[in-house]
Amino acid sequence: MRKLILSMTQIYQSKIFRSGLLLFLTLQFTSCGIYTLNDVSIDYTKVKTIKLFAIENKANYVNPQLSPKLYDKLSQKFINSTKLTRTNSDEAHYQIIATITGYNPSQTVGISAQQATTNRLTVSVHVVLKKTLENKTDEFDVSRNADFSANLSLQQAEGQLLDELVRNLTDEIFNHIFSNW
Repeated sequence: MRKLILSMTQIYQSKIFRSGLLLFLTLQFTSCGIYTLNDVSIDYTKVKTIKLFAIENKANYVNPQLSPKLYDKLSQKFINSTKLTRTNSDEAHYQIIATITGYNPSQTVGISAQQATTNRLTVSVHVVLKKTLENKTDEFDVSRNADFSANLSLQQAEGQLLDELVRNLTDEIFNHIFSNW
């Protein structure tokens, strides 16, 4: 009889343990971690159109792929994540003018035998958002960086880093414009 009570206690405790563990893990993964802001705050009864101007590159070093990739990624983000209609009209309700202002490689992390082991590429973008219905203009800057091995040249690293940087810049610009950052 004692063995039966002992085994029933072990089963009960293991169910409590599993339930507690499941609750703990659920809370951990739902309350912490990487966030993506998908809540777009747009009054679609008023705001219906958006215009994205060609992205000018005024950085000291110009990567010829950066402007078109950033333009395409932003355009796709607007199309896929909002109900706004893209237009080329100067009467668009939201007008976005973006300028690449910085494209800067630098030595950063980890010094080994008096030599840097990691370099960093930082890309900066200045954004002007014109809300024609409200007659308001909002200006802000976004900047993203990515580290790469000091054994690689900048040209070698660009091939690996450009898509990640463009994706991160796009998300930050989009979130600033549409998620009330």
